Amino acid sequence: MLEVGGCAILGVGIWLAVTQGNFATLSTTIPFISAANLLIGIGIIVMIVGFLGCVGAIKENKCLLLTFFILLLIIFVMEMVGGILFSVYRGQIDIYAREDLKQGLQLFDTDGNIGLTNAWSIIQTDFRCCGVSNYTDWFEAFNTTGAPDSCCREYSVSCGLHSPDTFWKD
Repeated sequence: MLEVGGCAILGVGIWLAVTQGNFATLSTTIPFISAANLLIGIGIIVMIVGFLGCVGAIKENKCLLLTFFILLLIIFVMEMVGGILFSVYRGQIDIYAREDLKQGLQLFDTDGNIGLTNAWSIIQTDFRCCGVSNYTDWFEAFNTTGAPDSCCREYSVSCGLHSPDTFWKD
């Protein structure tokens, strides 16, 4: 079962990498962390661990079963430590993420950043939001009073240049 799950996760990761292309990430400081890359990495790890457990059980090999158990224990401990660290440093993580996303706003609609531009447009349209905290993030990023058209509640060409009353608020 673990092996099938690993294959599925890996398959979805590869599919995302191929179909989404440069719709990679919103982070400017850690660009290699994208949904596709995370899924590929996790899928490979799950497949390897599952393979060790499966072969160890079939061959009744104590060494492989012990390795399987140790890897599962390490993964469990890492998840626990990660969860604890996340809850302890949640405020700092939130501040860092907001600042990183605001830096990404400055690259919106610039050469070579079509993936980032598409990501922001899709997120703002799907989640009915504008900017990181609100529409004023765009004003700060571009020193202007406009926002992308994806911020508009009712889309029309250049609607982002009009009154902020037409932008998503939350």
